Formats: sequence, C-alpha cells, structure tokens
Amino acid sequence: MTTRSDPSLDAIMSERRHLTNLAYRLLGSLAEAEDAVQETYTRWYAMSRQEQDAIRSPGAWLTTVASRVCLNLLGSARARRETYVGEWIPEPLPDGTAADPADRVTLDESVNMAFLVVLESMTPAERVAFILHDVFCHSFAEVAEIVGRTPAACRQLASSARRRVRAARPSPTATARPVGGGGVVVVVVREFKQAWEAKDIGALIALLDPDATAVADGGGRATTFQHPIEGGEQIAHAWMEIARRRPDDMTFLERTVNGQPGLVAEQGGAVVTVFAFEVAGDRIKHIWVIRNPDKLRHWTTA
Repeated sequence: MTTRSDPSLDAIMSERRHLTNLAYRLLGSLAEAEDAVQETYTRWYAMSRQEQDAIRSPGAWLTTVASRVCLNLLGSARARRETYVGEWIPEPLPDGTAADPADRVTLDESVNMAFLVVLESMTPAERVAFILHDVFCHSFAEVAEIVGRTPAACRQLASSARRRVRAARPSPTATARPVGGGGVVVVVVREFKQAWEAKDIGALIALLDPDATAVADGGGRATTFQHPIEGGEQIAHAWMEIARRRPDDMTFLERTVNGQPGLVAEQGGAVVTVFAFEVAGDRIKHIWVIRNPDKLRHWTTA
C-alpha cells in the first residue's frame, strides 16, 4: 500500500528559510521569528486540502501570512519592550543559527546590528513596508495587501524608513576605507581585543571614535551597565573596569556577529557575552553588548 504524495509539501517546506529570513529582519529576534514561521505553517495546515489546492501560489500565501503575523507581533513587542529591564538590543546571530540549513538566516548587510537597530526606531508599518519592498523586492501593491494600506501610503512608509536608514549611516568621508567581512573592520576589532586584554587604555581610546556609544542588554538576567555610555574615553574607562573584573576562566574570541567581525566572551565553555561593532573609517563608532542569556541560546549550539 502506498501513500498519496502531497505535491505542495516540498513547495511549502522550501519556503521555510525565506520565511525565517523575512521574520528575523521584521522582528529582530530569532526566537520570535521562529514562532512567527511556526504560526504561519499552523495556519496552512489548518486549511482543508481543497482550500490549499485553491491557492495559486503557496509561497506568496505563506509570505503574506508570515508578514501579517510579524506586523501583529511588532505591535505587541513594542508594549513588551516598554517594561523590558534596561536597553533592548536585537538578538545577535552567529555564522550558523540552526542545525537545519533551511532554518538558517542568510547573513548580509540587512542583518548587521547597526541596520537592525535603525529598524527598531521605525513604526511597525514602516518596518514591514521597507523590508518587504527594499530588501525582499515586493511591489507596493503586494505590500499594500499585507499592511492594509494603499500602495501610495506604503510607498511613503518605505520612503520614511529609507530616510531613517540614510540618516543613521556614517558620512561617506568616514567610510572611505574598505569595510565588511574583511579589511579594516577585522583589524580594528582585533586591535581593540588586544588593547583590552593588555589593559592599554591609551590604545583603546585611539581605536574609539570620540563620539562613540556603547549599549548593553542584560534583560535583567545578567549584570551589565544599565544606561548607554557616551564618548570614547568614557567607554575605554568602562572597558578597563570590565578587564579588571574579568574572571580567570573567561576568554575573548573573534567571531562573526550578524555577518560582521565581533567578539564573544566564553566562560566554562559557554558564550556569556556577544559584542557587535560598527566601525566608521578606522575607529569604532558603536558597540552593542548582549548578555541576556535568552538571546545567546543559538551561540551555545553554534
């Protein structure tokens, strides 16, 4: 006896990676993205076979539903983050974020920490319109169906979001030297690590932009500084204090964080802190410190 194959099964399951990529960029949390994708598939399988067969493009249907689920989650996430202990930083991603390659998030410039932080400043509708149109190349007619606004309104939402992204980027003169997965960013992060381990405050100050900022996320579950630190010298002094208090069994390692060079702190074989950087020219402009263990679970298994 043979079982009847489901011709749409491969098609809809092949969409999982795309949906995870989309949901992570929309939500800034891999845990929430996984929940959104699971909810999307739950809704698919809640339909009868006849209803499924009536859907001309299962991939488009799944994208629409996942986007709407994320739009709803973004509204509730804002309310939750108002009661979050300390600063909220998007969940950092290592090179591999899941055992199943289909669940991995593709690492490109649309998931670097600086970009995700800018997305957090947008309204839910701006974020959805911008990500769907500018990152995933959906037409404004398609975005309008998802967001529940006119194509013209969605065009304005994406334009507003685009202005936020441009305003947050370093000036062209500050990025004249090459940046990215190699080049100057790797060198600057490595030199920062070496100066930190050597407790060389002068070298740290030289590597930090005078107007640099450092933000930490402990979520009330890990000790860290509660408010952003502003100024290169202030950050250098704070990092010297961290170095003095560093446990003997803690090591700092160079790792890729959201597709960019970063550092992790390991203690007892587990990652306890992830450091993401934004480098402008040859100086560090921003440091994001993630210590909330809920946001480090993928680092433990990476």
